[in-house]
Amino acid sequence: MAQLRQDYDQFVARDAVVLVVGSDSKDAFQDYWQKHALPFVGLPNPDHSVAKLYGQQVRLIKLGRMPALVVIDKRGRVHYQHHGNSMRDIPPNDRILALLDTLNTGTLRTSV
Repeated sequence: MAQLRQDYDQFVARDAVVLVVGSDSKDAFQDYWQKHALPFVGLPNPDHSVAKLYGQQVRLIKLGRMPALVVIDKRGRVHYQHHGNSMRDIPPNDRILALLDTLNTGTLRTSV
């Protein structure tokens, strides 16, 4: 999440909403958000229902949910999905920002 915080203003400048879905309870999630003053939206999902919708994997040997990143446009269409193989397998922000630039110019046709 530090990576998202670092470039948060660039996401906002591209009219993007950053939403982080986590497996903690509502109270634990809220405490974490306040403690770290995170600027983006956090959604507690202890029953994993949202994670299941997007195919996020859970690997107990590797500390639980693997990172997943999904870019969805304003019409609800998925344009990009990345499902990490480890906790450090997260696409760099510049790749996602470039994708958002492409989406915003209307030059992207299809991708997943």
